[in-house]
Amino acid sequence: MEAVSRPAGTRRRGAALEEVILEAAWAELTEVGFDQMTITGVAARAQTGKQVLYRRWPNRAHLAVAAVNHHAGAPLTAPPDTGSLRGDMLALLDAAVRRMSSVDPALIRSILAALLAEDGTFTGTMRSQVAVLLERAVARGELAHARVPDRVLSVPAVLARHEFTLLAGSESELEALHEPLVEIVDQVFLPLVSAYSQKPPP
Repeated sequence: MEAVSRPAGTRRRGAALEEVILEAAWAELTEVGFDQMTITGVAARAQTGKQVLYRRWPNRAHLAVAAVNHHAGAPLTAPPDTGSLRGDMLALLDAAVRRMSSVDPALIRSILAALLAEDGTFTGTMRSQVAVLLERAVARGELAHARVPDRVLSVPAVLARHEFTLLAGSESELEALHEPLVEIVDQVFLPLVSAYSQKPPP
């Protein structure tokens, strides 16, 4: 393990300190894997104290999620608007899996296994964006107003995540994901949404 070097006497705070910690956590993940990653190891690599990490993340799983997100880049700040619910959903899922293409699926599986009891850690952002897509579909007249349960809103992300972790994340395999994503939208999501609407989606 190699610590992140810094000039003597410097003190890092705020975003600068957090970036150093996330880079250290990502380095730890890629070198030893999630199962062997420890808060102590990340703190030593970042040359800071464990309590500094615990003030920001409750455990190593949440730190690992933050490190993965830091490495993969920020998710979409607003969901796509293609003019149809089906197109929007496909574009949202495609953007999500492409964003994670640089992350080893085995690493994602390990982190997810530690988060099974913490619903929403990986799907919360996607769920809120799917809700926006449904609001747009109602405004366009594709759907009648309907209250769709949170679990239904989470279904596309959960199924897409499963398909992604079965593959290795190369460009060729990302292309192979297109058909499963279409099936998730056409065979699962849209029928579920239509069950909560007075009028089926196109």
